[in-house]
Formats: sequence, C-alpha cells, structure tokens
Amino acid sequence: MIENFRLTHDALDVATVYAIADSARNGAVVLMSGMVRNQTGGRAVDYLDYQAYESMALQVFQDISDRCRKQFPDITEVVIHHRLGKLKIGEISVLVAVSSPHRAEAFDACRFAIDTLKIDAPIWKKEFWLDGVSSWVNCPI
Repeated sequence: MIENFRLTHDALDVATVYAIADSARNGAVVLMSGMVRNQTGGRAVDYLDYQAYESMALQVFQDISDRCRKQFPDITEVVIHHRLGKLKIGEISVLVAVSSPHRAEAFDACRFAIDTLKIDAPIWKKEFWLDGVSSWVNCPI
C-alpha cells in the first residue's frame, strides 16, 4: 500500500518517497531528508530516540498537506514519512517530498511542510550523548 503519510520503526527509503511524489504532470519533485548528525551544539551525539502520539501525528501530517495545497495550489503531492525509535548517526529520521509542475512552488511548499512539522507534530526527540547524559529536545505541545 502506498502511503503519503507514514510513521514507522523501519528505515526510511528515499526512492519510495520520491516515487509516491512523482508523476508525469510534475516538473519538479523536491525531497528533504533529515538525518541524525554526530553532534548538537558541539556536543557529541551517540544516538536519538523518537517517540510520537501516532494517530495525532498522522492527522497533523494531513493538516500540513492541506495547508500546503491551500497556500501552494499547483502542488500535486505531499509525502511525509517519519521514523520512530532508536536512530544511529547518519540514519534518516524524516523524509518530506513535494511535487509540482514548477520548481519554485515545490521548494517553497517543501520548506513550509518540514518547518510546520517541526513545530506542530507531536513527535518527540530524545538525544543521547556519548558522555551518557540524555535530554528531550524541542518538544511540541
């Protein structure tokens, strides 16, 4: 089953998300890949753990798509897949793809989607540092 909105503990696949967003009517597919980096604020990261209020997060993904379509009426698809659980350095935590006949709208809508997701989605990230300390980061609601 092809899903525009997905939360999963499995690895995210760029090719799958791109294929969902792609169609013959598009001139552009913009895909943003968020990955686990090895440091935050100069502090060495060991791994991240993502948790979510899943049913609400999926509704927020739909709301983001609806808001994108209202603000950028020519876009054809919005795809949001987010990973949950323990993620190591270099693993993909989120993929957002937006397609449109023209690149400017696709870029603008993709940026709007990821920025809104970071603020509105009930997805929580806990950072675990190499020194054994951990803390929750920028938790919405």
